[in-house]
Amino acid sequence: MLDSSFGMFFFLKSSKSKKSQNSFIYVRITVDKFSVELSTKRKWTPTKWNSRLGRADGKTEDVKTLNAFLDSFQIKILQAKKHLMDTEKDISAMNIKNVLLGITDDRKMILEIFQEHNERMKSLVGKEFAQGTFKRYMTAFRHTRAFIQWKFGREDIEIRKLNYEFLADYSYWFRSVKNCSHNTTVKYLIYFKKIVLLCVKKGWILRDPFIGFNLASKEVVRDILTKEELDRIKSKEFSIFRLDNVRDIFLFSCFTGLAYIDVKNLKRNQVINGIDGEKWIFTQRQKTQSPTRLPLLPKALEIVDKYKDHPECSANGNVLPVLSNQKMNAYLKEIADICGIEKPLTFHIARHTFATTVTLSNGVPLETVSKMLGHKSLKQTQHYAKIIDLKISQDMQALKKVLEDSQ
Repeated sequence: MLDSSFGMFFFLKSSKSKKSQNSFIYVRITVDKFSVELSTKRKWTPTKWNSRLGRADGKTEDVKTLNAFLDSFQIKILQAKKHLMDTEKDISAMNIKNVLLGITDDRKMILEIFQEHNERMKSLVGKEFAQGTFKRYMTAFRHTRAFIQWKFGREDIEIRKLNYEFLADYSYWFRSVKNCSHNTTVKYLIYFKKIVLLCVKKGWILRDPFIGFNLASKEVVRDILTKEELDRIKSKEFSIFRLDNVRDIFLFSCFTGLAYIDVKNLKRNQVINGIDGEKWIFTQRQKTQSPTRLPLLPKALEIVDKYKDHPECSANGNVLPVLSNQKMNAYLKEIADICGIEKPLTFHIARHTFATTVTLSNGVPLETVSKMLGHKSLKQTQHYAKIIDLKISQDMQALKKVLEDSQ
C-alpha cells in the first residue's frame, strides 16, 4: 500500500484443474476502491504461501527466486502507474492493467518512430548534423527493418516488444546473417539505442531494454606509419601529378592530424597567426564539432605554400585541392606499392600517424595531442599511447637481442 487510493496485493487463486496441486499467483490492483486482478503466470503451493505478506514462505532457492520475481512484478506495476502520470492519463486500476498488458489507444511502432527521427535529422543536416551522420542513421534504419522482417516476418512491430531478447537476437543477426564484426555490430546497436531512449523519455516504454546489455567495443590496434615509412613517402619523387598531389595531402594530414573531411573543408582564412606569431590552424572537426587549434609544423607549412597559387584553391579559398575520398584511397594504394609499404595505406592512417609517430613518439604530452586531434576526452586519445607502448616493447626486444649477442 503506497497511499489511501492505491494498493496492490499478491494472492493465490485455485486452479480449475482438480489434478493440479498448485495455484495461480494473481495480483490485485486497487485504485480508489476499484480493483482489477491480473495473473502473474506463475504457480505456487498453497502450503508454502504467506497470505498476510503475499509472498512465498521459506528460505529455499525456489522461494527466493519466486519472491524476487514478485518484487520485480511489483516494480512494473509502479512503473505503469508512473507512465500514466507522465503521459497525463487517468490513473485507474484498469488503465494500469492495460499498460502492463500493452493495450494502449496509441500504439507506437518501432520503424515509424525511427523514420520520424531520421526525417527530423535530415532537416537539420548542415546545422546540427553532418551528412555522413544522417546516412549512417538511414543505414541503421534499413538494418532494423531487415531484422524485423527476418525475425518476425512483419513490416513493423510495436515498441512494447522491445526487450533484452529482441536486442540479443538483433546482435546475433548482425554477426551471423550480416557477417558484421563485433565493433560494427555495437556501432549499429548504439544508433538503435538512441531511438529506444527517445521512446523511454517520451513514456512510450516503461524501461530501457538496453539496461544490462553489453555495448562495449573491442579495442583495435590501428595501423600507423613508422618514421622510416613516413620518410620514404616524403622523399619519393613522383612524375605523375595526381600521385604527387595525393602524397602531399596525405603528408599534410600526417603532420596536422586532420581527418580527410577536415582537410577537404579547410579554408585559407583558417590558417592564421597564433599566440606565438607562427602559423596556426583554427578550425573545428566536422564529425564532433570540437574546436581544433594546432600550430603548423614545417612540412605542413611547406605543403600549404606549395599550393598557394593553385587555380582551384585560389577560386574556392581552400588550402589544398582535395579529391574524393574514394579516389584518394585508390591513389594511396598506388603510392604504397611504389614506396614498398605493405600496410593497407588509407587516409585515416595519416591521422593515427600524427598521433603516434609524429607527436607521442617525440615526447608531446597526451593532453596536448588530445587537444590538437579535437578529442572531447583523453579516453579517445589513450589508445594511441598503447600503440606507443607496443613500439617500446618491440624496441626493447631488439635491444635485448643486441645485448645477448654482444656477450
